[in-house]
Amino acid sequence: MAETVTLGGTEVRVPRLGLGVMIWGEASGAQRLMPAKSSYGGTNAADEQAAFDASLAAEINFFDTAAMYSAGGSERRLGKLAEGKDVVIATKFPPTPFGHTQDLPNALQASLSNLRRSSIDLYQHHFPSRRVDTPALMELMADAVEAGKIKAVGVSNYSAAQMRTAYEALARRGIPLASNQVQYSLLHRQPETDGVLDTCRELGITLIAYQPLASGALTGKYLDGSRPTGIRRFREPFRGSKFHALRPVVTLLRLIGDRYGKTPGQVALRWLLEQENVVPIPGAKNADQARHNAGALSFTLTPDEVTYLNEATETWRE
Repeated sequence: MAETVTLGGTEVRVPRLGLGVMIWGEASGAQRLMPAKSSYGGTNAADEQAAFDASLAAEINFFDTAAMYSAGGSERRLGKLAEGKDVVIATKFPPTPFGHTQDLPNALQASLSNLRRSSIDLYQHHFPSRRVDTPALMELMADAVEAGKIKAVGVSNYSAAQMRTAYEALARRGIPLASNQVQYSLLHRQPETDGVLDTCRELGITLIAYQPLASGALTGKYLDGSRPTGIRRFREPFRGSKFHALRPVVTLLRLIGDRYGKTPGQVALRWLLEQENVVPIPGAKNADQARHNAGALSFTLTPDEVTYLNEATETWRE
């Protein structure tokens, strides 16, 4: 039986590892140019089905999507695959460009329809904004919890201070803040220095880590001279000094992985899993990638190995 954790102080339980389905589903029109599609490429229905099935076979039944991914296409695809299955679904909504929080009920209803569900396990505010009244937004979230339309409230990309504001607003309604989804990996360790990780631990909030493989950089497959497709190739760590600093990190991941018969990517995921209350959500375009992710659950790192990885990636804490 796979290890599970509760999301914050809620009753929603998830496996220690989830799956992000940002690039699943069909995009139309301008959505074909969305950053995720142009960075990672698309998928096809057969590969999505295979990745979904392989995840469930590995007892990974926590799937994360968002309303903005492919203009709802990701939600619709996940909803179709998950219909009638024992899965935990997280999705996210953005407010209008003008910050109108009152659009939440309509956005929530659209996501429920896309996902073919009467309730969403984890509903997250996708991006904070100065134009969004966070306490008012959390009031609407609390209303949705009390109406039975969502089981847990989360946020995404919130700073420590923003997260604390949301936590306090929900607490006044007797509802815990379940999670904060932020970028976190060996090559993006800012949650350790900007107060997010410490605040999560203080308040009992689960940190959901997106891009835990640093857009594939930690797999080591781009060190042979090849470059990722799409706009990823123009971003760190695939260019400049950070790309040159990547090789010794991957070399260390490979050395550690060789002890366990694991890949550099699996060791990178395991580094996150060694931290209490952190749930990584790598993506998967096919069954092989889904099974690869799941391999991070079948071994543990020694304290010394964790220390070596921390020291090797110290520059990525800046």
